[in-house]
Amino acid sequence: MDRLYGDRMQYLRSGASTECFLCEDASTEDPPDHLVLERDPQILIVMNRYPYNSGHLLVAPLRHVGDLEELKPAELSRVMEGSLQCLSALRQVYSPQGFNVGFNLGSAGGAGVPAHLHLHVVPRWTGDTNFMPVVGETKVLPEMLADTYAKLRPAFTD
Repeated sequence: MDRLYGDRMQYLRSGASTECFLCEDASTEDPPDHLVLERDPQILIVMNRYPYNSGHLLVAPLRHVGDLEELKPAELSRVMEGSLQCLSALRQVYSPQGFNVGFNLGSAGGAGVPAHLHLHVVPRWTGDTNFMPVVGETKVLPEMLADTYAKLRPAFTD
């Protein structure tokens, strides 16, 4: 399924990275360029580059692990705390009517990056689905990723 917004071509032309994008994002010196909203010693909160909806966020442990059972208790706790930060920020900025929150574990479970565990936090609104994904195989997003980042970033600064 395609996503319809204007800045995807630059990413496609740059070529796909062979590195884990979450590990790259965790070590970047340019958080806005990598859509990093928060990074601490245990977790990373980053915007999804191919969001289901505007504000689709990912919470990942910094450690490169692919299974929920591999997380240390402190990491698991911090990932869940990060999900609460995401809910709070998204409510503050976008006022969604609901959320989808969860893990896709393993390739068969839908994980796009099965080697690096990450939690999805997706804001939802009544009527946010329509015929475009079904008929046109295209997802229409109401704003550019950079605009979403600019709105959300202040909600993650202390």
